[in-house]
Amino acid sequence: MSDTRKLVVSHPPHWHDGTNLSAKNTHILLAALPAVLMGIYRYGAPALGVVAFCVSWAVIWELLLTRVMGRSTTITDGSAAVTGLLMAMLMPPSMPWWAVVTGTFVAVVVGKMIYGGIGANPFNPVLVGIAILAVSWKELLDFDTALIHYDLGVAAAYPLASLKHFGLDSVSKVGAWDLLMARQTGGIGSIFGLGLLLGGVYLILRGYIRWEICVSFLAGVWVTALAFKISASGVYAGPLFHLFTGYTLIGAFFLATEDSSSPVHFIPMLIYGAGAGFLTVLIRNIGAYVDGVVFAILLMNLAHPLVDMLRPKALGKVEDNA
Repeated sequence: MSDTRKLVVSHPPHWHDGTNLSAKNTHILLAALPAVLMGIYRYGAPALGVVAFCVSWAVIWELLLTRVMGRSTTITDGSAAVTGLLMAMLMPPSMPWWAVVTGTFVAVVVGKMIYGGIGANPFNPVLVGIAILAVSWKELLDFDTALIHYDLGVAAAYPLASLKHFGLDSVSKVGAWDLLMARQTGGIGSIFGLGLLLGGVYLILRGYIRWEICVSFLAGVWVTALAFKISASGVYAGPLFHLFTGYTLIGAFFLATEDSSSPVHFIPMLIYGAGAGFLTVLIRNIGAYVDGVVFAILLMNLAHPLVDMLRPKALGKVEDNA
């Protein structure tokens, strides 16, 4: 008797909603635009230069590699442009040109193309590139040093660094509204919390990202920060501070939700997002790095294939092919 099995599924035709990868990436670019424009407004021409250089080199690396590998050109789908823009949003306006070239190379070539291109990468390419820069040249992402010549009129230096090195009193005057309205220092596209929130809600409403990951990520940050605050109120900052500083909001809406490196089922998405939020605050409060978003999401990228196995039994039946 043959042991061959067949899967019983519904017959075609199947419904398609008309969206495509190019349209999705276009909407991601539009959603990120308010935060990027605010960063350029705050930092000036150097920020515009970093953004333009990042996007250009991300596209160039993908174009060159597709030519070398003998594949059809893929830059028209917009994924390289999104990678470049998101990388620029995480960088200070003082990022040197060679670091931009190196970071985009790692993101596009090492983080995506060597796995087969978009849809096959196990890690978020943007985070791979930024992580390599952070580990290799830590001072480049030290915002207090990088932005020392910028008179931004903010209430404090880079809030997470101030908290890490000088304690809670150094950020006691920094309110949630200040953080939302870009009255803080940080990456070009990560300082305008309100813009990131609006962009994220826009992508959720349009169906381009899953709310489960965003909400569970922010909930993980909130609950973990609250637990630390309750355990030592005079040492650790509260939940609102952690939600609106650093890379939290850009991580929740633009980084953790990357399709290839995140789960696709309901319960796994909640676990994935909450785990990334928990690790973010854990690294910030007791880890070696000032901001834990990059490494927290990368760790959950690594775990997501296993997490995605935690789902209800699929509907349907298996029949023996006698």
